[in-house]
Amino acid sequence: MSKVSRRRFISIAAAAAGLSLVPGVPGLSTASLTRWRGRALGADASITLAAADKARGQALVAAARAEIERLEAICSLFRDDSVLTRLNRDGQLENPPFDLIELLSLAGRVHRLTGGAFDPTVQPLWAAYAKRFTRSQECVAGGGEAIFAARERIGWQWVAFGPTEIRFQRPGMALTLNGIAQGYATDKVAELLRAGGMEQVLVEVGEIRALGEHPFGRPWQVAIKPAPGMEDAAGETVDLVDRAIATSAPKGTTFDPDGALGHILDPAEGRPGGRWAQASVLADTAAMADGLSTGFCLMDEAAIAGALREVPGTTARLVGKDRLPMLIGA
Repeated sequence: MSKVSRRRFISIAAAAAGLSLVPGVPGLSTASLTRWRGRALGADASITLAAADKARGQALVAAARAEIERLEAICSLFRDDSVLTRLNRDGQLENPPFDLIELLSLAGRVHRLTGGAFDPTVQPLWAAYAKRFTRSQECVAGGGEAIFAARERIGWQWVAFGPTEIRFQRPGMALTLNGIAQGYATDKVAELLRAGGMEQVLVEVGEIRALGEHPFGRPWQVAIKPAPGMEDAAGETVDLVDRAIATSAPKGTTFDPDGALGHILDPAEGRPGGRWAQASVLADTAAMADGLSTGFCLMDEAAIAGALREVPGTTARLVGKDRLPMLIGA
Protein backbone atom coordinates (compact mmCIF):
# COMPACT_ATOMS: atom_id res chain seq x y z
CA MET A 1 0.00 0.00 0.00
CA SER A 2 1.31 3.42 -0.93
CA LYS A 3 1.92 5.73 1.97
CA VAL A 4 2.20 9.02 0.10
CA SER A 5 0.78 11.87 2.17
CA ARG A 6 -0.97 14.82 0.62
CA ARG A 7 0.60 18.25 0.53
CA ARG A 8 -0.59 20.57 3.28
CA PHE A 9 -2.36 23.79 2.29
CA ILE A 10 -3.46 25.12 5.65
CA SER A 11 -1.21 26.04 8.52
CA ILE A 12 -1.35 28.03 11.70
CA ALA A 13 -0.33 31.58 10.88
CA ALA A 14 2.80 32.67 12.71
CA ALA A 15 0.93 35.42 14.49
CA ALA A 16 -1.53 32.92 15.94
CA ALA A 17 1.06 31.35 18.20
CA GLY A 18 2.85 34.52 19.27
CA LEU A 19 2.05 35.69 22.77
CA SER A 20 4.01 37.85 25.16
CA LEU A 21 1.73 39.62 27.62
CA VAL A 22 -1.98 39.62 27.00
CA PRO A 23 -3.70 42.95 27.64
CA GLY A 24 -6.54 42.72 30.11
CA VAL A 25 -5.63 39.19 31.26
CA PRO A 26 -3.45 39.58 34.37
CA GLY A 27 -0.68 37.02 34.64
CA LEU A 28 -1.34 35.39 31.26
CA SER A 29 1.93 35.31 29.31
CA THR A 30 3.91 33.10 26.98
CA ALA A 31 4.45 30.72 29.89
CA SER A 32 0.68 30.21 30.09
CA LEU A 33 0.56 28.68 26.61
CA THR A 34 1.00 24.93 26.32
CA ARG A 35 2.13 23.74 22.91
CA TRP A 36 2.84 20.42 21.23
CA ARG A 37 3.97 19.65 17.68
CA GLY A 38 4.33 16.23 16.05
CA ARG A 39 2.84 13.92 13.42
CA ALA A 40 -0.54 12.18 13.29
CA LEU A 41 -2.35 10.25 10.56
CA GLY A 42 0.43 11.04 8.11
CA ALA A 43 0.25 14.82 8.60
CA ASP A 44 1.74 17.56 10.74
CA ALA A 45 -0.07 17.96 14.03
CA SER A 46 -0.07 20.57 16.76
CA ILE A 47 -1.99 21.66 19.83
CA THR A 48 -1.92 25.14 21.36
CA LEU A 49 -3.96 25.95 24.45
CA ALA A 50 -4.11 28.69 27.05
CA ALA A 51 -4.00 27.24 30.56
CA ALA A 52 -3.36 29.24 33.70
CA ASP A 53 -2.26 25.96 35.33
CA LYS A 54 0.71 24.81 33.25
CA ALA A 55 0.72 21.31 34.74
CA ARG A 56 -2.96 20.95 33.90
CA GLY A 57 -2.31 22.03 30.33
CA GLN A 58 0.53 19.56 29.93
CA ALA A 59 -1.60 16.73 31.34
CA LEU A 60 -4.36 17.49 28.85
CA VAL A 61 -1.92 17.57 25.95
CA ALA A 62 -0.64 14.15 27.05
CA ALA A 63 -4.24 12.88 27.08
CA ALA A 64 -4.80 14.37 23.63
CA ARG A 65 -1.72 12.60 22.27
CA ALA A 66 -3.01 9.32 23.68
CA GLU A 67 -6.34 9.98 21.97
CA ILE A 68 -4.56 10.56 18.65
CA GLU A 69 -2.69 7.27 19.07
CA ARG A 70 -5.96 5.47 19.84
CA LEU A 71 -7.62 6.85 16.72
CA GLU A 72 -4.61 6.04 14.54
CA ALA A 73 -4.88 2.42 15.69
CA ILE A 74 -8.45 2.42 14.34
CA CYS A 75 -8.53 4.37 11.10
CA SER A 76 -4.99 4.86 9.78
CA LEU A 77 -3.92 3.46 6.42
CA PHE A 78 -0.35 4.22 7.46
CA ARG A 79 -0.36 1.37 10.00
CA ASP A 80 -0.40 -2.28 9.03
CA ASP A 81 -2.01 -3.20 12.35
CA SER A 82 -4.92 -0.71 12.32
CA VAL A 83 -8.55 -1.78 12.44
CA LEU A 84 -9.17 -0.22 9.01
CA THR A 85 -6.25 -2.11 7.49
CA ARG A 86 -7.66 -5.34 8.92
CA LEU A 87 -11.11 -4.56 7.50
CA ASN A 88 -9.64 -3.89 4.07
CA ARG A 89 -7.66 -7.13 4.20
CA ASP A 90 -10.51 -9.37 5.36
CA GLY A 91 -13.53 -7.63 3.82
CA GLN A 92 -15.47 -7.83 7.07
CA LEU A 93 -15.08 -6.89 10.71
CA GLU A 94 -17.07 -8.06 13.71
CA ASN A 95 -17.76 -5.86 16.73
CA PRO A 96 -16.18 -2.75 15.21
CA PRO A 97 -15.12 0.08 17.52
CA PHE A 98 -17.66 2.88 17.97
CA ASP A 99 -15.35 5.45 16.39
CA LEU A 100 -15.17 3.52 13.13
CA ILE A 101 -18.96 3.23 12.98
CA GLU A 102 -19.29 6.96 13.72
CA LEU A 103 -16.74 7.74 11.00
CA LEU A 104 -18.59 5.61 8.45
CA SER A 105 -21.85 7.32 9.41
CA LEU A 106 -20.26 10.74 8.87
CA ALA A 107 -18.77 9.54 5.59
CA GLY A 108 -22.20 8.37 4.50
CA ARG A 109 -23.69 11.78 5.22
CA VAL A 110 -20.94 13.57 3.26
CA HIS A 111 -21.38 11.05 0.42
CA ARG A 112 -25.05 12.02 0.25
CA LEU A 113 -24.39 15.76 0.53
CA THR A 114 -21.87 15.62 -2.32
CA GLY A 115 -24.00 13.46 -4.58
CA GLY A 116 -21.46 10.65 -4.33
CA ALA A 117 -18.38 12.77 -5.14
CA PHE A 118 -16.98 11.89 -1.72
CA ASP A 119 -16.67 8.10 -1.72
CA PRO A 120 -14.26 6.24 0.61
CA THR A 121 -14.51 3.10 -1.54
CA VAL A 122 -12.08 4.61 -4.10
CA GLN A 123 -9.18 3.03 -2.19
CA PRO A 124 -8.67 0.14 -4.69
CA LEU A 125 -8.47 2.70 -7.50
CA TRP A 126 -6.06 4.84 -5.49
CA ALA A 127 -3.86 1.80 -4.84
CA ALA A 128 -3.94 0.84 -8.54
CA TYR A 129 -2.80 4.30 -9.64
CA ALA A 130 -0.10 4.40 -6.96
CA LYS A 131 1.15 0.95 -7.98
CA ARG A 132 1.24 1.88 -11.65
CA PHE A 133 4.17 4.19 -10.97
CA THR A 134 7.29 2.90 -9.31
CA ARG A 135 9.22 4.92 -6.76
CA SER A 136 11.22 6.33 -9.65
CA GLN A 137 7.82 7.32 -11.12
CA GLU A 138 8.25 5.18 -14.20
CA CYS A 139 5.05 3.71 -15.55
CA VAL A 140 4.62 0.01 -14.74
CA ALA A 141 3.56 -2.14 -17.70
CA GLY A 142 0.05 -3.52 -17.44
CA GLY A 143 -1.05 -0.96 -14.89
CA GLY A 144 -4.02 0.08 -17.03
CA GLU A 145 -5.72 -3.28 -16.62
CA ALA A 146 -5.44 -3.06 -12.83
CA ILE A 147 -6.98 0.42 -12.89
CA PHE A 148 -9.88 -0.80 -15.02
CA ALA A 149 -10.50 -3.73 -12.64
CA ALA A 150 -10.38 -1.41 -9.61
CA ARG A 151 -13.22 0.68 -11.02
CA GLU A 152 -15.53 -2.31 -10.61
CA ARG A 153 -14.92 -2.34 -6.87
CA ILE A 154 -16.08 1.24 -6.19
CA GLY A 155 -19.50 1.85 -4.64
CA TRP A 156 -20.54 3.17 -1.22
CA GLN A 157 -23.81 1.26 -1.55
CA TRP A 158 -21.85 -1.99 -1.16
CA VAL A 159 -20.58 -1.12 2.32
CA ALA A 160 -22.87 -2.57 5.00
CA PHE A 161 -22.21 -1.50 8.57
CA GLY A 162 -23.83 -1.53 11.96
CA PRO A 163 -22.88 -1.91 15.64
CA THR A 164 -22.05 -5.61 15.30
CA GLU A 165 -20.41 -5.86 11.88
CA ILE A 166 -18.94 -4.06 8.88
CA ARG A 167 -18.96 -6.01 5.62
CA PHE A 168 -18.03 -5.33 2.01
CA GLN A 169 -20.62 -6.77 -0.34
CA ARG A 170 -18.24 -7.10 -3.27
CA PRO A 171 -14.88 -8.89 -3.22
CA GLY A 172 -11.73 -6.80 -3.42
CA MET A 173 -13.26 -3.64 -1.96
CA ALA A 174 -11.33 -1.39 0.43
CA LEU A 175 -11.90 1.92 2.21
CA THR A 176 -9.82 5.02 2.64
CA LEU A 177 -10.88 7.46 5.34
CA ASN A 178 -8.03 9.87 4.56
CA GLY A 179 -10.54 12.45 3.35
CA ILE A 180 -12.34 12.63 6.70
CA ALA A 181 -10.35 10.85 9.44
CA GLN A 182 -7.96 13.75 10.04
CA GLY A 183 -10.90 16.09 10.57
CA TYR A 184 -12.56 13.53 12.84
CA ALA A 185 -9.40 13.20 14.95
CA THR A 186 -9.12 16.99 15.14
CA ASP A 187 -12.68 17.15 16.49
CA LYS A 188 -12.08 14.38 19.02
CA VAL A 189 -9.01 16.12 20.40
CA ALA A 190 -10.77 19.48 20.54
CA GLU A 191 -13.72 17.99 22.43
CA LEU A 192 -11.40 16.19 24.85
CA LEU A 193 -9.70 19.49 25.66
CA ARG A 194 -13.05 21.26 26.01
CA ALA A 195 -14.20 18.56 28.45
CA GLY A 196 -10.99 19.22 30.40
CA GLY A 197 -11.98 22.84 30.88
CA MET A 198 -9.95 24.44 28.10
CA GLU A 199 -11.78 27.31 26.37
CA GLN A 200 -9.03 28.78 24.15
CA VAL A 201 -7.57 26.06 21.98
CA LEU A 202 -6.23 25.59 18.45
CA VAL A 203 -5.94 21.97 17.28
CA GLU A 204 -4.32 20.76 14.07
CA VAL A 205 -4.46 17.03 13.37
CA GLY A 206 -4.29 17.28 9.61
CA GLU A 207 -7.15 19.79 9.65
CA ILE A 208 -7.65 22.73 12.01
CA ARG A 209 -10.28 23.59 14.62
CA ALA A 210 -10.45 26.47 17.06
CA LEU A 211 -12.21 26.58 20.41
CA GLY A 212 -12.92 30.11 21.55
CA GLU A 213 -10.63 32.94 20.53
CA HIS A 214 -6.93 33.62 20.82
CA PRO A 215 -5.87 34.82 24.29
CA PHE A 216 -5.11 38.22 22.76
CA GLY A 217 -8.87 38.67 22.46
CA ARG A 218 -8.90 38.22 18.67
CA PRO A 219 -9.56 35.26 16.39
CA TRP A 220 -7.04 32.49 15.85
CA GLN A 221 -5.45 32.87 12.42
CA VAL A 222 -4.89 30.18 9.81
CA ALA A 223 -2.98 30.61 6.56
CA ILE A 224 -4.21 29.07 3.28
CA LYS A 225 -1.32 28.46 0.91
CA PRO A 226 -1.75 28.82 -2.88
CA ALA A 227 -2.67 25.75 -4.93
CA PRO A 228 0.00 23.86 -6.91
CA GLY A 229 1.05 25.75 -10.00
CA MET A 230 -0.14 29.00 -8.44
CA GLU A 231 2.69 29.52 -5.98
CA ASP A 232 3.15 33.09 -7.19
CA ALA A 233 -0.40 33.95 -6.09
CA ALA A 234 -1.06 35.56 -2.74
CA GLY A 235 -2.18 33.30 0.08
CA GLU A 236 -4.96 34.17 2.49
CA THR A 237 -5.31 34.35 6.25
CA VAL A 238 -8.59 33.16 7.74
CA ASP A 239 -9.89 34.07 11.21
CA LEU A 240 -11.30 31.24 13.33
CA VAL A 241 -13.41 31.41 16.49
CA ASP A 242 -15.26 28.19 17.37
CA ARG A 243 -14.85 27.06 13.76
CA ALA A 244 -12.92 24.52 11.72
CA ILE A 245 -11.26 24.68 8.32
CA ALA A 246 -10.02 22.11 5.79
CA THR A 247 -8.46 22.58 2.37
CA SER A 248 -8.09 20.11 -0.50
CA ALA A 249 -6.38 20.42 -3.88
CA PRO A 250 -6.46 17.76 -6.62
CA LYS A 251 -2.80 18.35 -7.45
CA GLY A 252 -1.72 18.37 -3.80
CA THR A 253 -0.34 14.90 -4.49
CA THR A 254 0.16 13.46 -7.96
CA PHE A 255 0.79 9.94 -9.18
CA ASP A 256 2.74 10.65 -12.37
CA PRO A 257 6.07 12.42 -12.97
CA ASP A 258 4.39 15.16 -15.05
CA GLY A 259 2.02 16.06 -12.21
CA ALA A 260 -1.06 15.55 -14.38
CA LEU A 261 -2.79 12.82 -12.35
CA GLY A 262 -3.97 14.23 -9.04
CA HIS A 263 -4.82 12.22 -5.93
CA ILE A 264 -8.52 13.14 -5.69
CA LEU A 265 -10.30 10.43 -7.65
CA ASP A 266 -13.69 10.81 -9.30
CA PRO A 267 -15.71 7.73 -8.29
CA ALA A 268 -18.14 8.23 -11.18
CA GLU A 269 -15.42 8.43 -13.83
CA GLY A 270 -12.93 6.12 -12.17
CA ARG A 271 -9.99 8.44 -12.70
CA PRO A 272 -8.31 11.54 -11.23
CA GLY A 273 -10.55 14.57 -11.41
CA GLY A 274 -10.90 18.13 -10.28
CA ARG A 275 -13.05 21.08 -11.35
CA TRP A 276 -11.23 23.39 -8.94
CA ALA A 277 -7.57 23.97 -8.23
CA GLN A 278 -8.37 24.22 -4.52
CA ALA A 279 -11.38 23.97 -2.21
CA SER A 280 -11.47 25.24 1.37
CA VAL A 281 -14.43 24.72 3.68
CA LEU A 282 -15.22 26.44 6.98
CA ALA A 283 -17.66 24.51 9.16
CA ASP A 284 -18.58 23.86 12.76
CA THR A 285 -16.60 20.60 12.77
CA ALA A 286 -13.33 19.63 11.15
CA ALA A 287 -14.74 16.29 9.97
CA MET A 288 -17.47 18.01 7.96
CA ALA A 289 -15.01 20.56 6.57
CA ASP A 290 -12.59 17.76 5.66
CA GLY A 291 -15.10 15.57 3.84
CA LEU A 292 -16.79 18.43 2.00
CA SER A 293 -13.53 20.00 0.84
CA THR A 294 -12.56 16.67 -0.75
CA GLY A 295 -15.90 16.19 -2.49
CA PHE A 296 -16.20 19.82 -3.58
CA CYS A 297 -13.04 19.51 -5.69
CA LEU A 298 -15.10 17.37 -8.09
CA MET A 299 -18.37 19.34 -8.05
CA ASP A 300 -19.72 22.31 -9.97
CA GLU A 301 -20.79 25.56 -8.35
CA ALA A 302 -24.52 24.77 -8.32
CA ALA A 303 -24.01 21.37 -6.68
CA ILE A 304 -21.72 22.88 -4.03
CA ALA A 305 -24.28 25.59 -3.25
CA GLY A 306 -26.95 22.92 -2.88
CA ALA A 307 -24.82 20.94 -0.44
CA LEU A 308 -24.05 24.03 1.63
CA ARG A 309 -27.75 24.81 2.01
CA GLU A 310 -28.08 21.53 3.92
CA VAL A 311 -25.27 22.44 6.35
CA PRO A 312 -26.20 25.88 7.72
CA GLY A 313 -23.30 28.16 8.55
CA THR A 314 -20.85 26.29 6.34
CA THR A 315 -18.98 28.21 3.63
CA ALA A 316 -16.67 27.28 0.77
CA ARG A 317 -13.76 29.17 -0.78
CA LEU A 318 -13.03 27.81 -4.24
CA VAL A 319 -10.08 28.66 -6.45
CA GLY A 320 -10.64 28.04 -10.14
CA LYS A 321 -8.02 27.05 -12.66
CA ASP A 322 -8.21 30.67 -13.79
CA ARG A 323 -6.78 31.52 -10.33
CA LEU A 324 -9.89 33.50 -9.34
CA PRO A 325 -11.30 32.75 -5.88
CA MET A 326 -15.02 32.34 -5.30
CA LEU A 327 -16.96 32.30 -2.03
CA ILE A 328 -20.14 30.25 -1.72
CA GLY A 329 -22.42 30.25 1.29
CA ALA A 330 -20.79 33.34 2.78
